[in-house]
Amino acid sequence: MLWLRGVMLGLVIAVLMPAVVLAEGARVEVLAKTTTSWDGATLPPYREGQPEVTVLRITVPPGVSLPMHAHPVINAGILLSGQLTVETEHGRTLQLAAGEVIVEVIDEWHYGRNDGDTEAVIVVFYAGLEQQPITVLHETEHAEGH
Repeated sequence: MLWLRGVMLGLVIAVLMPAVVLAEGARVEVLAKTTTSWDGATLPPYREGQPEVTVLRITVPPGVSLPMHAHPVINAGILLSGQLTVETEHGRTLQLAAGEVIVEVIDEWHYGRNDGDTEAVIVVFYAGLEQQPITVLHETEHAEGH
C-alpha cells in the first residue's frame, strides 16, 4: 500500500507542476490547456469519425489579410514570428505576438491580418476528420475568386 501512496504523490506533483523536468536540460512547458476558444466560447465535443491531424505552417506577408473563413474543427496554433491580428465577423479581435498561442474560434467567420512590417509565421494544429475540410471559405470570398 505504501507504493500506491508514492505513485499517487508522484501523479499529483506531475499534474500540479507547470513545467516538468524530463531529463537533464529537457523540459515540458504547457503552452495552452483550455476548454474555450480565444473569445471565451466553449469548445464543441469532438465529432464522430476517423480522426485526422493536420499541421500547417502559414506565412502571412506584411500588410496581407487572409480571406474570411471558418473552421469546423478544433485547432490551435503558436505564432513563431511577427504579429497577427485575428478578427471575427462581429468585430471581436485578438492581437498575437511571436511566441503567443491561439485556440481558434470554431464555426465562426473570422480572418487574420498582418499589420506588422515583417512576415508572420504561425504553426496551426487541426484535430479534424478524414475526408472533411478543416477550413471553409466565406461565400463572399468565393465570389471574389479566393
